[in-house]
Amino acid sequence: MSTAPPVAPLFDTHAHLDFPGLAEDLDGLLARARAAGVTRVVSIGAGRGPGSLDGALVIARRYPGTVWATVGVHPHDASGLAPETIDALAELAQDPQVVAIGETGLDFHYDRSPREAQRGAFRAQIALARQARKPLIVHTRLAPGETLAILREERAAEVGGIVHCFSEDAAFAAQALDLGFVASFSGLVTFPKAGAIREAALAQPLDAILVETDAPFLAPVPLRGRRAEPAHVAYTADAIAAWRGIALTEFRRLTTENACRVYRLPLP
Repeated sequence: MSTAPPVAPLFDTHAHLDFPGLAEDLDGLLARARAAGVTRVVSIGAGRGPGSLDGALVIARRYPGTVWATVGVHPHDASGLAPETIDALAELAQDPQVVAIGETGLDFHYDRSPREAQRGAFRAQIALARQARKPLIVHTRLAPGETLAILREERAAEVGGIVHCFSEDAAFAAQALDLGFVASFSGLVTFPKAGAIREAALAQPLDAILVETDAPFLAPVPLRGRRAEPAHVAYTADAIAAWRGIALTEFRRLTTENACRVYRLPLP
């Protein structure tokens, strides 16, 4: 990445700021983000149940105007989703700092929760998003067909949202977009073996593409192997811009505008 001054503001649409390694250095982390031109971050809720659901929101309240939050239960923890958890999420979702529900979805790679529990939690959180009238953050891994089917069956198109850390192909991205879900690309798109993901990034309409870190995971090339943080989203954005032959300033502007539209936030 160039050491020249940032050419336009950037929006990291997905970071786990409450995770160990990031939560202890938020002031420094956000200062480094600003130096890289990253002026907005969404801290993702991935709570395991009552008592751990508001970790992202606590951070968003600490940094108003810079950090916003989502609330949800990750598919890894879907087996712990009880009715009282949904009630707690519904209450948290009323906070104006909460801009989306999730992340939720299906992960058939790790299968850390039984698949039926994942399906149930996914459906319940789509219903919650529709009730709260807020977009949905979708995690999908090795479950493309079922993910799309559940989104259709549960009328997720009523709220739309984001397929985060996009790891499918261009055909999946097109079907998701038909349901109102844009694709967000992480550092994964820069990995040498991520050819299908790069093809999707090249094909994605410019009004439906976002960038993220998924921090602390998936630091982009040339930082692969390090702990990711919001500043690193600049590497991903600039790589996609170069592949598409778009000026860095223009691509950063477009992805920031797209993020503000999806999360229903004013432009910076």
